Amino acid sequence: MTLDKGMWMTKLDLTGLKCPLPVLKTRKALKSLAVGERLEVHCTDPLSVIDIPNLIRETGDRVEIAEQGGSRIVFLIEKKSGVAA
Repeated sequence: MTLDKGMWMTKLDLTGLKCPLPVLKTRKALKSLAVGERLEVHCTDPLSVIDIPNLIRETGDRVEIAEQGGSRIVFLIEKKSGVAA
């Protein structure tokens, strides 16, 4: 896992990790963000296309972009809620 926190964007590389780790690590990363900040998540686990959007519905945040290319899935998530996930 790499975590590169810039001014507005945190990048989370979860490639190679299997369920449930991508969703658990995404939840943890979202907790550390301020409202309005974005999280870019890279996954290869096919279940993440179901698990991460479900997590975002629970947390009240927003998936801005979800892209899939080959085995890589990329989510761009905006922190919308100040409520802990």
